[in-house]
Amino acid sequence: MTAKRHVLFLCTGNSCRSQMAEGWARHLHGAVLEAHSAGVRAQGLNPLAVRVMAEAGVDISGHRSKTVETLTDVPFDLVVTVCDHARETCPVLPGARRIVHAGFDDPPQLAEAAASEEDALAIYRRVRDEICDFVRGLPALLDRLERSGP
Repeated sequence: MTAKRHVLFLCTGNSCRSQMAEGWARHLHGAVLEAHSAGVRAQGLNPLAVRVMAEAGVDISGHRSKTVETLTDVPFDLVVTVCDHARETCPVLPGARRIVHAGFDDPPQLAEAAASEEDALAIYRRVRDEICDFVRGLPALLDRLERSGP
């Protein structure tokens, strides 16, 4: 049996996008991936992210917002930055083998201009689904990266 590959989803506050990505990775690939999420800082779990993930059948309500410093001892096979700020300020993770960027819109920021709660939820749902599409391809991405060498 092959050991699970460790993946970290990193964003600014570990409240929404990285939490969604961790949830999808555990839901879709829990047998082959050990998913984690963290932020440059911890801002708390976003309740609308929890809500739209639950709509899709993924429970992230037990997740907690944490900083990347709490995970420095994990030898990550892949670190995925899910926002531009995290990509620009990504801390050095000594055990990380690869870092890739997959930027997604920031639902809380976009939802500020929403005319209604339903309009805000539509933004969260769109980003949730975009993250799901990316996470579906993670095992194949990891395989390609491993074949390409260091």
